Parts: sequence; structure tokens; C-alpha cells
Amino acid sequence: MPENTVTVPLTPMEPQDVAGAFAYIRAWQAGDIDTAGAVADDMGPELHRLLLDVAARVFIPVTAVDDCDGEPCAHSFLAAALGRLLLELLCHGVCLANAPGTADTIVRFTENILTEDHGDVADVLRQLEAAGMKQAMEAHRTTA
Repeated sequence: MPENTVTVPLTPMEPQDVAGAFAYIRAWQAGDIDTAGAVADDMGPELHRLLLDVAARVFIPVTAVDDCDGEPCAHSFLAAALGRLLLELLCHGVCLANAPGTADTIVRFTENILTEDHGDVADVLRQLEAAGMKQAMEAHRTTA
């Protein structure tokens, strides 16, 4: 993962990687440990890296510095720093640097930040997966 994910564009994921990572996240969110375990077995050791790719695509756009009506403000820089810190913890934090910890963090971020009043997290995850799959398919078509 690039050191500065805010300014370095993320390379599109492969369609099968998007599908596998979100299958794990959705199973984890639903409490379906058997399906999450089966997906983890199928994905192998690459699963954690793919979950980190998904986390970057979820966290960075939400926390990236925006122009705050023309001028960046202290809050926008704080949000960007928190997004980078969260990714750093997922990459190197002892208790979060595994597939369940990463999936749980993505689910909690989605629930607390991306849904209104802790709305339908599963629906937001489906929307995120659809956006990731669209980007992956478009990138795959241009390189094929």
C-alpha cells in the first residue's frame, strides 16, 4: 500500500478480489462465521491485503482533505490524519492486523460514518462493493 494514499491513486482491484473481499466482509458483518471461514480458506493469505485495499477505498475518500468551501480547515486535516492512522493500525496494529479485525473495522466505520443513524450497513456494503466492482471491471476492460 502506498505510504501516502491520499495523494497517490489506488490501483484498481481485480474483479474476483473485490468479490472475495466483500464476500468476507458481508459474511463477517452478518455474523456468518462459517461462510467467512470458507471465504478466508478460498482467498488464503491474500485476504488481509485485499481487505486493506478495500479499507483504503472506504476510508480515504471519506477522510480526505476537502476544500471546505475554498480553504482547507483544521477539521479537514484532522479527518485526513485519522483516516491514515486507521489504515496504519490495520496494517501494523497487533490486534487489528488480521482479516477479522480489518473486516470488523470496515463494518464499524461503515455503520458509524457512512450510514445515517446506524442504518442498513449491509446495503451500504453492497453499494461499496458495486462501486469497487464497477471500477475493477472498467480497469480490466482497458487493460484487456
